[in-house]
Amino acid sequence: MAVADVVKLIQENDVKFVDLRFTDTRGKEQHVSIPAHVLLEDADEWFERGHAFDGSSIAGWKGIQASDMLLMADPATARLDPFFDEPTVFMHCDVIDPADGKGYDRDPRSIAKRAEAYLKASGHGDTAYFGPEPEFFIFDSITWGADMSGCFVKIKAEEAAWASAEEFEGGNMGHRPGIKGGYFPVPPVDSSQDIRSAMVLLLEELGVPVEVHHHEVATAGQNEIGTKFSTLTQRADWTQILKYVVHNVAHSYGKTATFMPKPIVGDNGSGMHVHQSIWKDGKNLFAGEGYAGLSDTALYYIGGIIKHAKALNAITNPGTNSYKRLVPHYEAPVKLAYSAKNRSASIRIPHVASPKGRRIEARFPDPLANPYLCFSALLMAGLDGIQNKIHPGDAADKNLYDLPPEEDKLIPTVCASLDEALAALDKDREFLTRGGVFSNEWIDAYIELKMQEVNLARMTTHPVEFAMYYSL
Repeated sequence: MAVADVVKLIQENDVKFVDLRFTDTRGKEQHVSIPAHVLLEDADEWFERGHAFDGSSIAGWKGIQASDMLLMADPATARLDPFFDEPTVFMHCDVIDPADGKGYDRDPRSIAKRAEAYLKASGHGDTAYFGPEPEFFIFDSITWGADMSGCFVKIKAEEAAWASAEEFEGGNMGHRPGIKGGYFPVPPVDSSQDIRSAMVLLLEELGVPVEVHHHEVATAGQNEIGTKFSTLTQRADWTQILKYVVHNVAHSYGKTATFMPKPIVGDNGSGMHVHQSIWKDGKNLFAGEGYAGLSDTALYYIGGIIKHAKALNAITNPGTNSYKRLVPHYEAPVKLAYSAKNRSASIRIPHVASPKGRRIEARFPDPLANPYLCFSALLMAGLDGIQNKIHPGDAADKNLYDLPPEEDKLIPTVCASLDEALAALDKDREFLTRGGVFSNEWIDAYIELKMQEVNLARMTTHPVEFAMYYSL
């Protein structure tokens, strides 16, 4: 969509406001709105000028001494917002540092664009395709608290296995998935069908192609909407749209949705499996004659991800809660190995009928990850593998959760905690900084921001500690 198309979209729909959106370091979209007439007065000049704002209040960004930033709207991303009362067009923005006119080194979308540029400059491909599969929960309500008097969390979900004894208005109908029983019986056991369908229709209205939607394994409303792959930056844009739609549609139904990786104890958590491939001149470079139809390029790409996986965890699994999901026996891929069909491996090669669909699937990321940072970091790790021909070794076709101890110890694992991942990132960062994609200053600021979360969780007394220690 060109600037003229944005103007036409505004005029034909009597749009009153233009909403400018960007993503912060943690992955949350932020926004500011302007009256549509501000853009229409001179649209070409407005798109070139950008919108000034103060970036100092954004977590992980530079302080007030270097806070002046510009939002540069991408006209190709213009869409009508389906939730606002007043007709509004929203656009994704790059954050530009006015000091040099370049993408701000801490802006996730600018990092994603630099990663795509680095791929082209490397000569190892011209296009990277990504296809994430973020899972999420829909609850009826959620309450929590943490202060000096104590802490608690309470999830209310009529679909939850633990709700079988509760009284509900209109009665308890008894149809609900048990623990690990949500994949995927028909309604009324699956209570989220209509909500997911509403989400899907809005996503397609917003230009995000949907391929499938269904209930996921866990009880209490775990769901997934599968959307089509695309190029790195666009696919990250689409992921932000998906989260926005999921949150707001659930809200409109009087429910609450979360992409938190492990909100429920004792059942599956939510992952974000990321399918990826590299193409050049219209050819899929991951298709070949090797294991599971992979090329050497694809195997080296896998080798790079496995080599840098612990550092990647800091970006692909960026919360303390992420590591409550990354434990064995809940379909979480903790073992750093690759395999076709074997879903206990952290890298899976999906079966596809055509070489054009050949790809690899990284299974350890979760939907707490900032998609711009996650996809960029995975690409940079994979490119390091290609550049240095890092072969991942033999495939692992056994169930990696139940290996004999002597075999188990030979296979490396993902990190067990966020602080371990941040320490790994601190030591293993050079591959991210190539081509100026990520800066050392960004990595330092990211580690500092995330260590605040580590320390907050570390210092907060947990209710389960009372069960373990109160009477000793």
